[in-house]
Amino acid sequence: MDPVGVAAAPAPAEAGPGPAWPRKCPWGAAKGAPLSCSLADVMSEQLAKELQLEEESAAFPAAAAVAEGPFVTGENIDTSSDLMLAQMLQMEFDREYDAQLRREEKKFNGDSKVSISFENYRKVHPFDSDSSEDEVDWQDTRHDPYRADKPTTTPKKGFIGKGKDITTKHDEVVCGRKNTARMENFAPEFQVGDGIGMDLKLSNQVFNALKQHAYSEERRSARLHEKKEHSTAEKAVDPKTRLLLYKMVNSGMLETITGCISTGKESVVFHAYGGKSTNEEDKVIPPECAIKVFKTTLNEFKNRDKYIKDDYRFKDRFSKLNPRKIIRMWAEKEMHNLTRMQNAGIPCPQVVILKKHVLVMSFIGQDQAPAPKLKDVKLSSEDMKKAYYQVLHMMQQLYKECNLVHADLSEYNMLWHEGKVWLIDVSQSVEPTHPHGLEFLFRDCRNVSQFFQKGGVTEALNERELFNAVSNLNITADTEVDFQAEIEALEKMNEDHVQKHGKKASAFPGDGDPPVCGE
Repeated sequence: MDPVGVAAAPAPAEAGPGPAWPRKCPWGAAKGAPLSCSLADVMSEQLAKELQLEEESAAFPAAAAVAEGPFVTGENIDTSSDLMLAQMLQMEFDREYDAQLRREEKKFNGDSKVSISFENYRKVHPFDSDSSEDEVDWQDTRHDPYRADKPTTTPKKGFIGKGKDITTKHDEVVCGRKNTARMENFAPEFQVGDGIGMDLKLSNQVFNALKQHAYSEERRSARLHEKKEHSTAEKAVDPKTRLLLYKMVNSGMLETITGCISTGKESVVFHAYGGKSTNEEDKVIPPECAIKVFKTTLNEFKNRDKYIKDDYRFKDRFSKLNPRKIIRMWAEKEMHNLTRMQNAGIPCPQVVILKKHVLVMSFIGQDQAPAPKLKDVKLSSEDMKKAYYQVLHMMQQLYKECNLVHADLSEYNMLWHEGKVWLIDVSQSVEPTHPHGLEFLFRDCRNVSQFFQKGGVTEALNERELFNAVSNLNITADTEVDFQAEIEALEKMNEDHVQKHGKKASAFPGDGDPPVCGE
Protein backbone atom coordinates (compact mmCIF):
# COMPACT_ATOMS: atom_id res chain seq x y z
CA MET A 1 0.00 0.00 0.00
CA ASP A 2 1.23 3.47 -0.75
CA PRO A 3 2.68 5.15 2.38
CA VAL A 4 1.55 8.49 1.16
CA GLY A 5 -1.97 7.30 1.00
CA VAL A 6 -1.72 5.99 4.51
CA ALA A 7 -0.43 9.25 5.85
CA ALA A 8 -3.07 11.20 4.03
CA ALA A 9 -5.97 9.00 5.12
CA PRO A 10 -8.01 10.30 8.09
CA ALA A 11 -7.71 8.35 11.31
CA PRO A 12 -10.93 6.49 12.31
CA ALA A 13 -12.76 7.70 15.41
CA GLU A 14 -12.50 5.50 18.47
CA ALA A 15 -15.71 3.71 19.43
CA GLY A 16 -17.10 3.66 22.86
CA PRO A 17 -17.47 6.13 25.62
CA GLY A 18 -14.62 8.29 26.87
CA PRO A 19 -13.22 11.74 26.50
CA ALA A 20 -12.50 13.00 23.02
CA TRP A 21 -8.75 13.59 22.61
CA PRO A 22 -7.58 16.39 20.33
CA ARG A 23 -6.45 15.36 16.91
CA LYS A 24 -2.62 15.83 16.31
CA CYS A 25 -0.88 16.42 13.01
CA PRO A 26 1.57 13.61 12.16
CA TRP A 27 4.08 16.17 10.77
CA GLY A 28 4.49 18.07 14.06
CA ALA A 29 2.96 21.13 15.60
CA ALA A 30 1.72 23.70 13.17
CA LYS A 31 3.24 27.16 13.32
CA GLY A 32 1.20 30.10 14.30
CA ALA A 33 -0.37 32.11 11.60
CA PRO A 34 1.73 35.16 10.62
CA LEU A 35 0.56 38.46 11.88
CA SER A 36 -1.29 40.41 9.33
CA CYS A 37 -0.14 43.93 8.47
CA SER A 38 -1.61 46.59 6.35
CA LEU A 39 -0.35 47.65 2.95
CA ALA A 40 0.71 51.02 4.33
CA ASP A 41 3.04 49.31 6.84
CA VAL A 42 4.60 47.18 4.10
CA MET A 43 5.29 50.24 1.94
CA SER A 44 6.71 52.24 4.84
CA GLU A 45 10.34 53.35 4.55
CA GLN A 46 10.81 53.01 8.28
CA LEU A 47 9.88 49.32 8.11
CA ALA A 48 12.31 48.79 5.21
CA LYS A 49 15.10 50.46 7.15
CA GLU A 50 14.43 48.32 10.22
CA LEU A 51 14.47 45.13 8.13
CA GLN A 52 17.75 46.17 6.51
CA LEU A 53 19.33 46.86 9.91
CA GLU A 54 18.18 43.45 11.19
CA GLU A 55 19.73 41.70 8.20
CA GLU A 56 23.03 43.62 8.53
CA SER A 57 23.21 43.00 12.28
CA ALA A 58 22.64 39.27 11.70
CA ALA A 59 25.32 39.09 9.00
CA PHE A 60 27.89 41.47 10.54
CA PRO A 61 27.21 41.84 14.25
CA ALA A 62 30.52 43.57 15.07
CA ALA A 63 30.29 46.12 12.26
CA ALA A 64 26.67 46.85 13.09
CA ALA A 65 27.57 47.46 16.71
CA VAL A 66 30.14 50.02 15.67
CA ALA A 67 27.68 51.72 13.37
CA GLU A 68 25.10 52.06 16.13
CA GLY A 69 25.17 55.30 18.07
CA PRO A 70 23.02 58.08 19.37
CA PHE A 71 21.24 59.70 16.49
CA VAL A 72 21.23 63.42 16.82
CA THR A 73 17.69 64.72 16.61
CA GLY A 74 16.02 68.02 17.16
CA GLU A 75 15.07 67.09 20.71
CA ASN A 76 18.55 67.40 22.21
CA ILE A 77 20.16 69.96 19.92
CA ASP A 78 19.13 73.12 18.20
CA THR A 79 18.65 72.59 14.46
CA SER A 80 17.55 76.08 13.60
CA SER A 81 20.96 76.81 12.07
CA ASP A 82 21.48 75.53 8.52
CA LEU A 83 25.21 75.07 9.17
CA MET A 84 24.57 72.87 12.22
CA LEU A 85 22.04 70.83 10.26
CA ALA A 86 24.50 70.32 7.40
CA GLN A 87 27.21 69.20 9.83
CA MET A 88 24.83 66.72 11.43
CA LEU A 89 23.87 65.24 8.07
CA GLN A 90 27.52 65.03 7.01
CA MET A 91 28.39 63.30 10.28
CA GLU A 92 25.68 60.70 9.79
CA PHE A 93 26.76 60.15 6.18
CA ASP A 94 30.37 59.64 7.29
CA ARG A 95 29.28 57.05 9.85
CA GLU A 96 27.29 55.10 7.27
CA TYR A 97 30.09 55.32 4.72
CA ASP A 98 32.71 54.08 7.20
CA ALA A 99 30.45 51.23 8.32
CA GLN A 100 29.99 50.18 4.69
CA LEU A 101 33.77 50.25 4.17
CA ARG A 102 34.30 48.03 7.21
CA ARG A 103 31.78 45.53 5.88
CA GLU A 104 33.45 45.50 2.48
CA GLU A 105 36.86 45.13 4.10
CA LYS A 106 35.74 42.16 6.21
CA LYS A 107 34.07 40.52 3.22
CA PHE A 108 37.14 41.05 1.03
CA ASN A 109 39.70 39.74 3.52
CA GLY A 110 37.70 36.84 4.95
CA ASP A 111 39.96 34.37 6.77
CA SER A 112 43.09 35.29 4.84
CA LYS A 113 46.31 35.78 6.80
CA VAL A 114 47.19 38.77 4.62
CA SER A 115 44.57 41.47 4.95
CA ILE A 116 43.96 44.66 3.02
CA SER A 117 42.90 47.78 4.87
CA PHE A 118 40.55 50.49 3.56
CA GLU A 119 41.55 52.85 6.36
CA ASN A 120 42.82 55.50 3.94
CA TYR A 121 39.39 55.72 2.29
CA ARG A 122 37.40 56.30 5.47
CA LYS A 123 35.85 59.67 6.22
CA VAL A 124 36.33 59.94 9.97
CA HIS A 125 34.92 63.15 11.38
CA PRO A 126 37.57 65.15 13.29
CA PHE A 127 35.52 65.46 16.52
CA ASP A 128 33.64 62.18 16.25
CA SER A 129 36.29 59.53 15.53
CA ASP A 130 35.21 55.92 15.92
CA SER A 131 38.72 54.51 15.58
CA SER A 132 40.34 53.14 18.69
CA GLU A 133 43.76 54.05 19.97
CA ASP A 134 45.13 50.67 18.96
CA GLU A 135 44.34 51.26 15.27
CA VAL A 136 47.13 53.73 14.59
CA ASP A 137 49.09 53.44 11.37
CA TRP A 138 52.80 54.18 11.57
CA GLN A 139 52.45 56.51 8.59
CA ASP A 140 50.35 58.81 10.74
CA THR A 141 53.18 59.22 13.25
CA ARG A 142 56.29 61.30 12.99
CA HIS A 143 58.58 58.32 13.47
CA ASP A 144 59.43 56.33 10.34
CA PRO A 145 60.88 52.90 11.16
CA TYR A 146 62.26 52.60 7.60
CA ARG A 147 64.45 55.66 8.10
CA ALA A 148 67.69 55.23 9.97
CA ASP A 149 68.08 57.20 13.13
CA LYS A 150 70.56 60.02 12.78
CA PRO A 151 73.59 59.53 15.01
CA THR A 152 74.15 61.95 17.80
CA THR A 153 76.40 64.80 16.83
CA THR A 154 79.67 65.40 18.56
CA PRO A 155 80.13 68.89 20.05
CA LYS A 156 82.85 71.21 18.86
CA LYS A 157 85.14 70.20 21.68
CA GLY A 158 85.42 66.75 20.07
CA PHE A 159 84.31 64.50 22.93
CA ILE A 160 81.32 63.60 25.09
CA GLY A 161 81.28 62.55 28.73
CA LYS A 162 83.75 62.80 31.54
CA GLY A 163 86.47 60.63 33.00
CA LYS A 164 86.31 57.00 32.01
CA ASP A 165 83.03 57.52 30.11
CA ILE A 166 84.55 59.97 27.65
CA THR A 167 83.74 59.30 23.97
CA THR A 168 85.62 61.07 21.18
CA LYS A 169 84.57 61.59 17.58
CA HIS A 170 87.03 58.88 16.56
CA ASP A 171 85.21 56.23 18.54
CA GLU A 172 84.70 53.03 16.57
CA VAL A 173 80.99 52.76 17.37
CA VAL A 174 80.27 56.42 16.61
CA CYS A 175 82.19 56.32 13.35
CA GLY A 176 80.46 53.09 12.34
CA ARG A 177 77.00 54.58 12.85
CA LYS A 178 77.98 57.74 10.97
CA ASN A 179 79.24 55.69 8.04
CA THR A 180 75.97 53.76 7.97
CA ALA A 181 74.00 57.02 7.85
CA ARG A 182 76.24 58.36 5.05
CA MET A 183 75.24 55.50 2.77
CA GLU A 184 71.99 57.36 2.13
CA ASN A 185 74.00 59.80 -0.01
CA PHE A 186 74.88 57.06 -2.54
CA ALA A 187 73.21 56.98 -5.94
CA PRO A 188 69.67 55.54 -6.00
CA GLU A 189 70.84 52.75 -8.33
CA PHE A 190 73.26 51.50 -5.67
CA GLN A 191 71.35 49.12 -3.39
CA VAL A 192 72.36 49.62 0.26
CA GLY A 193 69.41 47.94 2.03
CA ASP A 194 67.24 49.33 4.84
CA GLY A 195 68.71 47.68 7.94
CA ILE A 196 65.49 47.74 9.98
CA GLY A 197 66.01 46.62 13.54
CA MET A 198 69.78 46.42 13.16
CA ASP A 199 72.38 48.70 14.63
CA LEU A 200 74.81 48.67 11.71
CA LYS A 201 78.35 49.90 12.24
CA LEU A 202 80.55 50.16 9.17
CA SER A 203 84.27 50.59 9.59
CA ASN A 204 86.06 53.31 7.65
CA GLN A 205 87.74 50.73 5.42
CA VAL A 206 84.46 49.09 4.43
CA PHE A 207 82.70 52.43 3.92
CA ASN A 208 85.50 53.79 1.71
CA ALA A 209 85.41 50.63 -0.42
CA LEU A 210 81.62 50.89 -0.81
CA LYS A 211 81.88 54.58 -1.62
CA GLN A 212 84.50 53.99 -4.32
CA HIS A 213 82.45 51.15 -5.79
CA ALA A 214 79.29 53.30 -5.81
CA TYR A 215 81.07 56.10 -7.66
CA SER A 216 82.52 53.62 -10.17
CA GLU A 217 79.10 52.14 -10.85
CA GLU A 218 77.63 55.61 -11.30
CA ARG A 219 80.29 56.58 -13.83
CA ARG A 220 79.89 53.25 -15.61
CA SER A 221 76.13 53.73 -15.84
CA ALA A 222 76.66 57.22 -17.27
CA ARG A 223 79.09 55.88 -19.86
CA LEU A 224 76.69 53.14 -20.94
CA HIS A 225 73.86 55.65 -21.27
CA GLU A 226 76.03 58.00 -23.32
CA LYS A 227 77.22 55.14 -25.48
CA LYS A 228 73.65 54.06 -26.13
CA GLU A 229 72.56 57.60 -27.01
CA HIS A 230 75.53 58.49 -29.22
CA SER A 231 76.28 55.23 -31.00
CA THR A 232 74.63 52.89 -33.44
CA ALA A 233 73.79 49.36 -32.39
CA GLU A 234 72.49 46.27 -34.13
CA LYS A 235 69.68 47.28 -36.51
CA ALA A 236 69.36 50.62 -34.72
CA VAL A 237 70.67 54.14 -35.18
CA ASP A 238 71.54 56.88 -32.76
CA PRO A 239 69.62 60.21 -32.68
CA LYS A 240 72.18 62.03 -34.86
CA THR A 241 72.06 59.35 -37.53
CA ARG A 242 68.28 59.30 -37.36
CA LEU A 243 68.26 63.06 -37.93
CA LEU A 244 70.42 62.64 -41.04
CA LEU A 245 68.00 60.07 -42.42
CA TYR A 246 65.03 62.33 -41.65
CA LYS A 247 66.66 65.18 -43.55
CA MET A 248 67.17 62.96 -46.59
CA VAL A 249 63.52 61.94 -46.55
CA ASN A 250 62.26 65.50 -45.96
CA SER A 251 64.37 66.89 -48.80
CA GLY A 252 62.78 64.42 -51.20
CA MET A 253 65.99 62.56 -51.97
CA LEU A 254 64.51 59.40 -50.44
CA GLU A 255 60.86 58.49 -50.67
CA THR A 256 60.77 56.13 -47.68
CA ILE A 257 63.06 53.85 -45.65
CA THR A 258 61.64 50.35 -45.46
CA GLY A 259 63.97 48.63 -43.00
CA CYS A 260 67.23 46.82 -42.34
CA ILE A 261 68.47 44.29 -44.90
CA SER A 262 71.95 43.46 -43.62
CA THR A 263 74.16 43.85 -40.56
CA GLY A 264 77.90 43.49 -40.35
CA LYS A 265 80.83 44.09 -38.06
CA GLU A 266 81.29 47.66 -39.22
CA SER A 267 77.96 48.85 -40.62
CA VAL A 268 74.21 48.41 -40.92
CA VAL A 269 72.54 48.52 -44.35
CA PHE A 270 68.96 49.77 -44.84
CA HIS A 271 66.72 49.63 -47.88
CA ALA A 272 65.00 52.76 -49.15
CA TYR A 273 63.04 53.92 -52.17
CA GLY A 274 64.65 56.76 -54.07
CA GLY A 275 62.98 60.09 -54.62
CA LYS A 276 63.81 63.07 -56.75
CA SER A 277 67.26 64.59 -57.22
CA THR A 278 68.11 67.67 -55.18
CA ASN A 279 69.26 71.02 -56.52
CA GLU A 280 72.78 70.48 -55.29
CA GLU A 281 73.30 67.17 -57.06
CA ASP A 282 72.57 66.44 -60.68
CA LYS A 283 72.85 62.68 -60.20
CA VAL A 284 69.87 60.56 -61.04
CA ILE A 285 68.70 58.78 -57.92
CA PRO A 286 67.91 55.11 -58.59
CA PRO A 287 64.44 53.75 -57.76
CA GLU A 288 65.83 51.61 -54.92
CA CYS A 289 68.71 52.67 -52.69
CA ALA A 290 70.89 51.05 -50.06
CA ILE A 291 71.82 53.18 -47.04
CA LYS A 292 75.03 52.06 -45.37
CA VAL A 293 75.36 53.42 -41.84
CA PHE A 294 78.79 52.88 -40.31
CA LYS A 295 78.62 51.97 -36.64
CA THR A 296 79.95 54.57 -34.27
CA THR A 297 80.74 52.24 -31.36
CA LEU A 298 84.43 52.16 -32.33
CA ASN A 299 84.65 48.54 -31.15
CA GLU A 300 85.19 47.14 -34.63
CA PHE A 301 87.56 49.90 -35.76
CA LYS A 302 90.21 49.70 -33.04
CA ASN A 303 92.14 46.91 -34.78
CA ARG A 304 91.43 48.04 -38.33
CA ASP A 305 93.23 51.37 -38.37
CA LYS A 306 96.05 49.80 -40.40
CA TYR A 307 93.85 50.10 -43.50
CA ILE A 308 93.80 53.91 -43.14
CA LYS A 309 96.88 55.08 -41.27
CA ASP A 310 99.22 53.57 -43.91
CA ASP A 311 97.05 54.61 -46.86
CA TYR A 312 98.77 57.56 -48.50
CA ARG A 313 95.44 59.11 -49.46
CA PHE A 314 94.43 59.50 -45.80
CA LYS A 315 97.76 59.35 -43.98
CA ASP A 316 97.96 63.09 -43.37
CA ARG A 317 94.41 63.22 -42.02
CA PHE A 318 94.67 60.19 -39.75
CA SER A 319 94.66 60.99 -36.05
CA LYS A 320 94.48 58.22 -33.50
CA LEU A 321 93.76 60.76 -30.78
CA ASN A 322 90.33 61.35 -32.33
CA PRO A 323 89.11 57.87 -33.29
CA ARG A 324 85.57 59.07 -34.04
CA LYS A 325 86.84 60.78 -37.16
CA ILE A 326 88.13 57.44 -38.39
CA ILE A 327 84.57 56.27 -38.91
CA ARG A 328 83.77 59.17 -41.22
CA MET A 329 87.01 58.47 -43.08
CA TRP A 330 85.87 54.87 -43.59
CA ALA A 331 82.69 56.10 -45.27
CA GLU A 332 84.64 58.62 -47.37
CA LYS A 333 87.16 55.97 -48.34
CA GLU A 334 84.46 53.60 -49.57
CA MET A 335 82.90 56.41 -51.61
CA HIS A 336 86.21 57.15 -53.37
CA ASN A 337 86.90 53.47 -54.00
CA LEU A 338 83.43 52.90 -55.46
CA THR A 339 83.87 55.93 -57.70
CA ARG A 340 87.14 54.52 -59.06
CA MET A 341 85.52 51.14 -59.70
CA GLN A 342 82.53 52.71 -61.38
CA ASN A 343 84.75 54.74 -63.70
CA ALA A 344 86.61 51.55 -64.65
CA GLY A 345 83.35 49.77 -65.49
CA ILE A 346 83.49 47.23 -62.67
CA PRO A 347 80.00 46.13 -61.52
CA CYS A 348 79.51 47.75 -58.13
CA PRO A 349 76.94 49.95 -56.32
CA GLN A 350 76.61 53.50 -57.62
CA VAL A 351 77.31 56.24 -55.09
CA VAL A 352 74.42 58.67 -54.58
CA ILE A 353 75.51 60.87 -51.69
CA LEU A 354 77.68 60.82 -48.57
CA LYS A 355 76.62 62.53 -45.33
CA LYS A 356 79.15 62.11 -42.53
CA HIS A 357 79.08 58.36 -41.75
CA VAL A 358 75.97 57.61 -43.87
CA LEU A 359 76.59 56.48 -47.45
CA VAL A 360 73.66 56.20 -49.90
CA MET A 361 74.22 53.85 -52.85
CA SER A 362 72.20 52.10 -55.51
CA PHE A 363 70.50 48.90 -54.39
CA ILE A 364 71.76 45.62 -55.83
CA GLY A 365 68.56 43.58 -55.97
CA GLN A 366 64.88 44.02 -56.75
CA ASP A 367 61.70 44.71 -54.77
CA GLN A 368 63.44 45.06 -51.41
CA ALA A 369 65.09 41.64 -51.87
CA PRO A 370 68.89 41.99 -51.96
CA ALA A 371 70.89 39.98 -54.45
CA PRO A 372 72.23 36.73 -52.96
CA LYS A 373 75.84 36.36 -52.01
CA LEU A 374 78.01 34.15 -54.14
CA LYS A 375 78.31 31.68 -51.28
CA ASP A 376 74.51 31.29 -51.00
CA VAL A 377 73.55 30.97 -54.66
CA LYS A 378 73.63 27.60 -56.45
CA LEU A 379 75.13 28.03 -59.91
CA SER A 380 75.53 25.57 -62.70
CA SER A 381 78.98 24.54 -63.87
CA GLU A 382 78.79 26.97 -66.80
CA ASP A 383 77.69 29.88 -64.61
CA MET A 384 80.37 29.05 -62.03
CA LYS A 385 83.03 29.03 -64.73
CA LYS A 386 81.67 32.30 -66.12
CA ALA A 387 81.73 33.84 -62.63
CA TYR A 388 85.34 32.76 -62.11
CA TYR A 389 86.63 34.43 -65.27
CA GLN A 390 84.62 37.53 -64.47
CA VAL A 391 86.13 37.72 -60.97
CA LEU A 392 89.62 37.24 -62.44
CA HIS A 393 89.03 40.07 -64.90
CA MET A 394 87.66 42.34 -62.14
CA MET A 395 90.68 41.69 -59.93
CA GLN A 396 93.00 42.66 -62.80
CA GLN A 397 90.95 45.80 -63.49
CA LEU A 398 90.90 46.68 -59.81
CA TYR A 399 94.70 46.32 -59.59
CA LYS A 400 95.78 47.94 -62.82
CA GLU A 401 93.08 50.46 -63.73
CA CYS A 402 91.75 51.45 -60.30
CA ASN A 403 95.09 51.08 -58.51
CA LEU A 404 93.33 49.24 -55.70
CA VAL A 405 93.46 45.98 -53.79
CA HIS A 406 90.13 44.84 -52.35
CA ALA A 407 91.82 43.50 -49.16
CA ASP A 408 88.70 41.53 -48.13
CA LEU A 409 87.63 39.75 -51.30
CA SER A 410 85.74 36.51 -50.75
CA GLU A 411 82.44 34.86 -51.63
CA TYR A 412 80.85 36.89 -48.81
CA ASN A 413 81.54 40.23 -50.56
CA MET A 414 80.48 39.19 -54.06
CA LEU A 415 76.82 39.25 -55.16
CA TRP A 416 75.19 37.39 -58.05
CA HIS A 417 72.70 39.62 -59.84
CA GLU A 418 71.44 39.71 -63.43
CA GLY A 419 73.80 36.89 -64.46
CA LYS A 420 77.04 38.54 -63.30
CA VAL A 421 79.15 39.16 -60.21
CA TRP A 422 79.00 42.47 -58.31
CA LEU A 423 81.67 43.64 -55.85
CA ILE A 424 80.64 45.28 -52.58
CA ASP A 425 82.22 46.38 -49.29
CA VAL A 426 85.35 48.20 -50.46
CA SER A 427 85.80 50.46 -47.44
CA GLN A 428 89.00 48.63 -46.48
CA SER A 429 90.45 48.60 -50.01
CA VAL A 430 93.95 50.07 -50.28
CA GLU A 431 96.41 50.95 -53.00
CA PRO A 432 99.13 48.46 -53.95
CA THR A 433 101.72 50.88 -52.56
CA HIS A 434 100.31 50.27 -49.09
CA PRO A 435 102.93 48.67 -46.80
CA HIS A 436 100.71 45.56 -46.62
CA GLY A 437 99.02 45.88 -50.02
CA LEU A 438 100.61 42.80 -51.59
CA GLU A 439 99.83 40.70 -48.52
CA PHE A 440 96.19 41.71 -48.81
CA LEU A 441 96.22 40.81 -52.51
CA PHE A 442 97.68 37.37 -51.79
CA ARG A 443 94.99 36.76 -49.17
CA ASP A 444 92.29 37.73 -51.68
CA CYS A 445 93.78 35.35 -54.25
CA ARG A 446 93.75 32.52 -51.71
CA ASN A 447 90.05 33.10 -50.86
CA VAL A 448 88.99 33.29 -54.51
CA SER A 449 91.04 30.28 -55.58
CA GLN A 450 89.78 28.05 -52.78
CA PHE A 451 86.14 28.99 -53.38
CA PHE A 452 86.10 28.27 -57.11
CA GLN A 453 88.18 25.12 -56.76
CA LYS A 454 85.62 23.79 -54.27
CA GLY A 455 82.87 24.88 -56.69
CA GLY A 456 84.18 22.51 -59.35
CA VAL A 457 85.95 24.95 -61.67
CA THR A 458 88.88 22.94 -63.02
CA GLU A 459 90.40 25.95 -64.76
CA ALA A 460 90.78 27.83 -61.44
CA LEU A 461 94.37 28.83 -60.69
CA ASN A 462 95.94 28.34 -57.31
CA GLU A 463 96.67 31.34 -55.11
CA ARG A 464 100.28 31.86 -56.32
CA GLU A 465 99.37 31.60 -59.99
CA LEU A 466 96.39 33.89 -59.47
CA PHE A 467 98.60 36.42 -57.67
CA ASN A 468 101.05 36.55 -60.59
CA ALA A 469 98.18 36.76 -63.10
CA VAL A 470 96.70 39.78 -61.32
CA SER A 471 99.88 41.67 -60.38
CA ASN A 472 102.21 40.61 -63.27
CA LEU A 473 105.07 40.35 -60.77
CA ASN A 474 106.00 36.79 -61.81
CA ILE A 475 107.31 35.71 -58.43
CA THR A 476 108.91 32.27 -58.69
CA ALA A 477 108.97 30.25 -55.50
CA ASP A 478 108.57 26.56 -54.86
CA THR A 479 106.78 26.82 -51.51
CA GLU A 480 104.18 29.17 -50.10
CA VAL A 481 106.52 30.27 -47.32
CA ASP A 482 109.17 31.39 -49.82
CA PHE A 483 106.46 33.06 -51.89
CA GLN A 484 105.24 35.12 -48.93
CA ALA A 485 108.84 35.97 -48.00
CA GLU A 486 109.43 37.44 -51.43
CA ILE A 487 106.18 39.41 -51.13
CA GLU A 488 107.34 40.89 -47.82
CA ALA A 489 110.71 41.77 -49.35
CA LEU A 490 109.01 43.57 -52.23
CA GLU A 491 106.80 45.48 -49.77
CA LYS A 492 109.85 46.53 -47.77
CA MET A 493 111.63 47.68 -50.90
CA ASN A 494 108.56 49.59 -52.05
CA GLU A 495 108.12 51.26 -48.65
CA ASP A 496 111.74 52.45 -48.63
CA HIS A 497 111.35 53.80 -52.16
CA VAL A 498 108.17 55.66 -51.21
CA GLN A 499 109.76 57.20 -48.12
CA LYS A 500 112.77 58.30 -50.15
CA HIS A 501 110.99 59.72 -53.20
CA GLY A 502 107.59 60.55 -51.77
CA LYS A 503 104.08 59.50 -52.72
CA LYS A 504 104.14 60.83 -56.29
CA ALA A 505 107.16 58.74 -57.23
CA SER A 506 105.35 55.56 -56.25
CA ALA A 507 102.22 56.23 -58.29
CA PHE A 508 101.24 54.08 -61.27
CA PRO A 509 102.63 55.06 -64.64
CA GLY A 510 100.11 55.87 -67.28
CA ASP A 511 100.54 52.58 -69.20
CA GLY A 512 99.20 50.49 -66.32
CA ASP A 513 102.49 48.90 -65.23
CA PRO A 514 102.75 47.51 -61.68
CA PRO A 515 104.06 49.75 -58.91
CA VAL A 516 107.68 50.44 -58.18
CA CYS A 517 108.00 47.26 -56.13
CA GLY A 518 108.09 45.29 -59.38
CA GLU A 519 111.26 47.01 -60.63
